[in-house]
Amino acid sequence: MENRVNIKNSLQKLDGPRLLRLSIIIALCFCFGCSKKPKGPLAFVSNEKDGTVTVIDTATDTPVFSIQVGARPRGIRISPDGKLLYVALSYPSNKREGEDKIAAIDIESYKVVAKYDAGTDPEQFALSPDGTRCYIANEDAGTASVTDLKKNQVIATDVVGLEPEGIAVSPDGRWAYVTSESSSNVSVIDTRTNQVVKTFIVDARPREAIFSPDGAQAFVTAENGGTVSVIETQNHTVVDTIKFPRTEPQVKPKGAVLTSDGLRLYVATGRGNSVVVIDTKTHQILTMIPVGQRPWGIAITPDNRKVYTANGLSNDVSVIDAASNKVVRTIKAGDGPWGVVIKP
Repeated sequence: MENRVNIKNSLQKLDGPRLLRLSIIIALCFCFGCSKKPKGPLAFVSNEKDGTVTVIDTATDTPVFSIQVGARPRGIRISPDGKLLYVALSYPSNKREGEDKIAAIDIESYKVVAKYDAGTDPEQFALSPDGTRCYIANEDAGTASVTDLKKNQVIATDVVGLEPEGIAVSPDGRWAYVTSESSSNVSVIDTRTNQVVKTFIVDARPREAIFSPDGAQAFVTAENGGTVSVIETQNHTVVDTIKFPRTEPQVKPKGAVLTSDGLRLYVATGRGNSVVVIDTKTHQILTMIPVGQRPWGIAITPDNRKVYTANGLSNDVSVIDAASNKVVRTIKAGDGPWGVVIKP
């Protein structure tokens, strides 16, 4: 109490100019503290149960902000120019509140600046290399829709397989691959015509599709099949199947990410609580890394040094050192982490 009285008396003794200078100093200190910028690339984690996106500074591996987006955020991507964060929104389980949209968030302000129409229950989506189009897998509708982001208009809707979930666009923008979990197939969309030109079968319950950096190959994870299919993209055919160990029945391949040189493929295994590392040249499994509970989304830093997994049941993010293949940090996220993406 005495300290409070002393401070009050001291402030009362200050004349106008001195009080003004003190106020300016306090304001400047506050502003500089608030404007402290992250030291490294930012990672963004969609939390499907609480309607938020956790922002992580990958230099310090600490959360720096939480973005309220509402609904059920799952699929998450960065625009090619690095200015916008896109998040797929849908209705939360057993709730009426929500919306089927793709939200665009300004990365500088963390504000939602636009929303785009999607089909029912959009789960994942992919952007064209020039950032003008968004290709959306609409799970409940059984369709893939194409949105012109400049006009905010759906310009095409294709019927694909049952419960489409994963979607990827080739590096040259020519092809879009849509994985359908209940029909165990991949639909190939020619982006010049926005029409399905081929459908091929993979193992049971395909989840994720990802193209190699040169676009010559694609990899498709199959949850119930316990495999990764290797696709030759010139003819859209399966040329090899990488089988996960049968001794690990809970290992269910889900999200996947490649190193920038395409030599290593990291696959999150869901209830297997691990990440599998694959040599993309030999198609051999190199190691299996224990992580948090039910990893789904997975991302890698631009320098290929660290891998991040969104762990849906432990509500955290595991940080893997790619050199040692060991978890070096666990970061608290929101409720139900689903996807993760890192700004280049």
